[in-house]
Amino acid sequence: MPADRDHRSFLEDWPRVSKFVLSAFAASVAELVYSGVRMVAYEHLRDSVLGKRDDDTFPLWKAVVGGMTAGAIGQFFASPTDLVKVQMQMEGKRRLEGKPPRVRGVYHAFVTIVSKGGIRGLWAGWVPNVQRAALVNMGDLTMYDTAKHFLLRNTPLTDNSLCHTISSICSGVVAATLGTPADVIKTRIMNQPRDKHGRGLLYKSSTDCLIQAIRGEGFMSLYKGFMPTWMRMAPWSLVFWLTYEQIRRLGGVSSF
Repeated sequence: MPADRDHRSFLEDWPRVSKFVLSAFAASVAELVYSGVRMVAYEHLRDSVLGKRDDDTFPLWKAVVGGMTAGAIGQFFASPTDLVKVQMQMEGKRRLEGKPPRVRGVYHAFVTIVSKGGIRGLWAGWVPNVQRAALVNMGDLTMYDTAKHFLLRNTPLTDNSLCHTISSICSGVVAATLGTPADVIKTRIMNQPRDKHGRGLLYKSSTDCLIQAIRGEGFMSLYKGFMPTWMRMAPWSLVFWLTYEQIRRLGGVSSF
């Protein structure tokens, strides 16, 4: 019967579907923690710690410091959920290779990581991730804030969706420009072969990887994959900032 075949097909596909759902859930949690912390941190740094000028402008150097610091703090807090997200995403690849699953769900992934490496194991690989987040947010947070208030001060534009769109486009381009080298370095470090103690065999650190890449392949090797990175970041930046500004407006909170 067709209905029986459809039912059997659904049951056969369910493990793959459930893994996808769990992976998407882990990714959503990681992004929620990361974005929530970085946005709160940046506004606190801008308004209370670094401070604006008397004319209510925020100097570029302070915006750079605030953006990098907020991004680093956000990624540090999100590192455990980010690690779980990566492990859940790798389960699909392991299934295709015919390997047994390592984790059965988000909670099991957390338990497995802690049982093998302790609490510190949840922050495995956090250094290159934090470095990347600092650079990306120097482009994303810093550029959006700077571009938006530049437009408001120097053009007829008002604090509306058009202004937010132009600012988010600028932030997406700069974030991709600054983030692509960090992505390249992070990927090479994470994919390098390791000895039995977990130490990398090709690179000693992020700086060593950076130097080797430039010496061996030239500076532009750091921008391999720039277009895919920009095509991913640009829509995300546009949707995020437009949505974020509207949520603030609907919540009765002043514009970013």
